[in-house]
Amino acid sequence: MYWEKEIETMDRGSLEKLQMARLGETLARVKNSVHYGKRFAELGLDTAKIRTLADLERLPLTTKEDLREQWPYGFLTCSRDEIIRMHSSSGTTGRATVIFHTANDIAAWTNLLARSMFMAGMRRSDVFQNMMTYGLFTGGLGFHYGAEEIGALVIPAGAGNSKRQIQLMQDFETTAIHIIPSYALHLSTVFTETGIDPRRDTKLKIAFLGAEPHSENMRRKIEDFYGFKGFNSYGLSEMNGPGMAFECPEQRGMHVWEDNYIIEVIDPLTLRPVPEGEEGELIATTLLREGMPILRYRTKDLTRIIPGPCPCGRTHRRIERITGRTDDMMILKGVNIFPIQIEKRLMEIPGVGVNFLIILERENYNDQMTVKVEVQRDFFGGDLQQLEILRRRIVEELKSDILITPRVDLVEQDSLPKSEGKAVRVIDNRKD
Repeated sequence: MYWEKEIETMDRGSLEKLQMARLGETLARVKNSVHYGKRFAELGLDTAKIRTLADLERLPLTTKEDLREQWPYGFLTCSRDEIIRMHSSSGTTGRATVIFHTANDIAAWTNLLARSMFMAGMRRSDVFQNMMTYGLFTGGLGFHYGAEEIGALVIPAGAGNSKRQIQLMQDFETTAIHIIPSYALHLSTVFTETGIDPRRDTKLKIAFLGAEPHSENMRRKIEDFYGFKGFNSYGLSEMNGPGMAFECPEQRGMHVWEDNYIIEVIDPLTLRPVPEGEEGELIATTLLREGMPILRYRTKDLTRIIPGPCPCGRTHRRIERITGRTDDMMILKGVNIFPIQIEKRLMEIPGVGVNFLIILERENYNDQMTVKVEVQRDFFGGDLQQLEILRRRIVEELKSDILITPRVDLVEQDSLPKSEGKAVRVIDNRKD
């Protein structure tokens, strides 16, 4: 079944004509922004010459740095009076990036989430428990609005408090959930400890898995324990958030909703397109955004376009699950973290040495971060109580910045391994 059959099954020729028509409207709109008005003038770009999808390469790429440089309103294409909501990235490499939405933008995004969730099997008779963080993070509100658009009963449970989550599932007969994959595995241990069998003692049938990368093995492990189908989704705040791409019941890649986005896959070094089916960096252009449209955004995510039609009948192209990134970003419990962010905070603390090492591990299906920090030699040989005070300060300083609580181990100066060339800052030991 389809939420919008005519759109979802549109033949490729008609879909590409729709994309070009909407791209033309977008190009006319973005000229009103400070950023694109300036860039187009610098390039001497005549947007009237963008007549086919192949011409897209003439348009400038947009980066996260561009968004930061134009903080906060340099990408707006309408009056601030028309903006009704702001969402933001986590700001893990410095200043956060912000995205503004008009009422029509929110309605279009809501429709995409409803289309995606309906495609996966959710109906108005379902009870949807949203176990994601609300606020500036796009995942919580995005799915919330989409579920309400379908007509389902929504429980805005938020993140954490595992026993309460299970109680809500049982009391209100939850049938669908939105959950971080690593937390779904952690929650399975709580089910086991309390003697509650989700297959027998709940009515769960669908899970929307998002906010962090996960392997096929992890997905199957989650499905096997709970007895539901888990659907992978993809999105990023610069492209609205979740709902940009979503799995259908075939679970053979995620359909990108191409009536709302144009996607490209390029070689991150040459910036040239790669042949369909080959891996590269995903580039995305918004087509229906009024308040803050973005052209050719460098997502830094590595994937490939899956060749051929999908057996589900939808004609929108599919991308493979994200295999990695072109930068050194880590994702822990749904939070984006960069080593440079940790380094910057550590170097501001008196007594800390010049070397550190981040170790990521998975314990009882729960992701953990340990930061080993070298301490200056004269400081390390001092009072043990002072060392503990330093350790606690580091924990609190990092927690305030990266939003999770790391373990911190203080070690002697020059005790961590050193490498010639680029320092190895992260060891990821997480396994499925």
